[in-house]
Amino acid sequence: MASAETVPQAQNATQSPAAVPKLSPSDLTAYNRLAEHMDLYHNHFRQTWNTIYAACTVNRSPAGMSIRQFLSTGLEFCRNLEAHHSIEETYLFPMLSQKMPQFQKEQHLLEQHREIHKGLDLFQEYLGWCSSGQRELRLEELKEIMDGFGKVLWAHLDDEVKTLGAENMRKYWTVQEMNEMLM
Repeated sequence: MASAETVPQAQNATQSPAAVPKLSPSDLTAYNRLAEHMDLYHNHFRQTWNTIYAACTVNRSPAGMSIRQFLSTGLEFCRNLEAHHSIEETYLFPMLSQKMPQFQKEQHLLEQHREIHKGLDLFQEYLGWCSSGQRELRLEELKEIMDGFGKVLWAHLDDEVKTLGAENMRKYWTVQEMNEMLM
């Protein structure tokens, strides 16, 4: 027979934090699984962004990386982030939006996606021009483009993981539901 601590009911979203029981280690793992998984992807985006941005700041490509490799890294960043957001918007967000208002249309996380993609489109276009030889790469110009959407990107990477964290997820989902979620 499962104890109430092993299979807790989803918490009322308005329940005071003092009234919420502490999660068992196994429940914490179940509730935090999506956040941890998402953070792995986000850490890759952070690392790649930092590599590109650092090069722009010092006005030279990273040591051991040719201009072609640098441009390829930037274009790969764009493709990966676009794919990541597409998967979220097609599969993950609709599932989560059934119980979580944060993932419904016109909410903060989706608005952040739209803002990120405005800048990401310019970033990808610029890198594409440079990669094809239509334009000479100027790292100060690339930095300016990155500055245009970097703040919202970094906020989003943190906001999304926080929203998927155990303490928030337990407000909406049971442990069993969390264990049944695919990702």
